[in-house]
Amino acid sequence: MDPTHIQPISISAGVLTISTSRSAGNDKSGAIIRDLFTKQNIPVLVYQVISDDKRHIQHALLGALAIDGVNCIVLHGGTGITHDDCTIEAVEPLLHKRIEGFGELFRSLSYADIGTRSLLSRATAGIIDQKAVFCIPGSTGAVTLAMESIILPEVKHILTHARS
Repeated sequence: MDPTHIQPISISAGVLTISTSRSAGNDKSGAIIRDLFTKQNIPVLVYQVISDDKRHIQHALLGALAIDGVNCIVLHGGTGITHDDCTIEAVEPLLHKRIEGFGELFRSLSYADIGTRSLLSRATAGIIDQKAVFCIPGSTGAVTLAMESIILPEVKHILTHARS
């Protein structure tokens, strides 16, 4: 595909850590995501640690989306299949459009690193009000993979299409 259609879009991000065991002081994965955005000159306007609770996740996501300028939100953690993993259940009903290929590509790339364990990830992405939302696992390896291999290279392309 010809990349000349990608618009020069200003991106500002939000990072939501979904965990009952992490805090801002020990959130290594959240720090990696914020650092990778910063290295790409993408300001992070909101950062929060939220417990694994569907209502709390939805409230934090909608609050982050309401911040002027934020057009890319990364939620990490709570995407697995344990009894308390509920990020996907919280986010999917809010998505206006799903980006099915994101999860498929993430699991494919993860397979090269962790083998068949990659099938336990329910990573997903989509659009809410012309803004990109990504839900990824919370491990440091997973956030690095998702950010470097998919999110950062494609976010302008995604937002171009979301705004047209």
